[in-house]
Amino acid sequence: MQLAETAIVQAGARVSATARLGDYVKVYLGASVGDDSVVHGMTQLWPGAQVGANVIVGPGVTLAPAVGGGDCGIVLEDRCEIGAGATLLAGVNIGTGARVEPGATVAQNVPAYAIVSGTPARITGYVEKLTPDDNAGWYRQARFPATPSTMVLGVGGVTLHRFKYLNDPRGDLSVGEFLNDIPFQPKRYFLVMNVPSDKTRGEHAHHRCHQFLVCVKGSCAVMVDDGETRCEVLLESADMGIYLPPLTWGVQYKYSADAVLLVFASEFYEAADYIRDYREFNAVLAQSKLQQPG
Repeated sequence: MQLAETAIVQAGARVSATARLGDYVKVYLGASVGDDSVVHGMTQLWPGAQVGANVIVGPGVTLAPAVGGGDCGIVLEDRCEIGAGATLLAGVNIGTGARVEPGATVAQNVPAYAIVSGTPARITGYVEKLTPDDNAGWYRQARFPATPSTMVLGVGGVTLHRFKYLNDPRGDLSVGEFLNDIPFQPKRYFLVMNVPSDKTRGEHAHHRCHQFLVCVKGSCAVMVDDGETRCEVLLESADMGIYLPPLTWGVQYKYSADAVLLVFASEFYEAADYIRDYREFNAVLAQSKLQQPG
């Protein structure tokens, strides 16, 4: 490992031989730092802090110790980046590839590849690339087709749909047909509403369930990820819909105050069908590719 002269690693701490620690960094017993990670100066890694591989921790970051002692429970997953002067409260998990902006105070878990800022921190976007070396996975903001049609997004089997929209003095009408416009027959629907603007929904994938999302009032952003490519779209009209096939990671955020999100699902609710951990999602994708013929 590469240590600054004033860095301290207590006996029993686990620091990779390829990690770098800056001035006045202290790694306590029970903390760990993974391969090729960099912890800049004036940061203390308390017992239980887990820093993954290729993580960058900026100078002056505060990782809050656990109240009353014990493990702080803070986990920094692979390739995440913590900005200078940020504060992470005990027990938070910063997801794979996520970015905490300088000075942010993080009190809740941060999803994979999310960007958070402010005090308290809230999601303001998603990072541009899935991995530092991936040139194909650029984040893109896609636009829905202008006329009634279906458009392939380029993220797995996700498609964008523009439905018929009829203006009438008696009231407007938007219409779509299952199987013709929406590519499955639903068994269930649910409505998401009254979501605070700083909160996120979704943050999961499904093994078998197909979903179709329409924001029937207000607006919200939908981020979709197939493990290789990621994209964000804005649902802002009742004639706009997005189809998420199985094994698509989906997140909904940036809800307007009046937003009502309608979701059609191809299956009845089954807890085991949900994949709620992004690392598990990637593992399932890898296994699925191995099982494909050829």
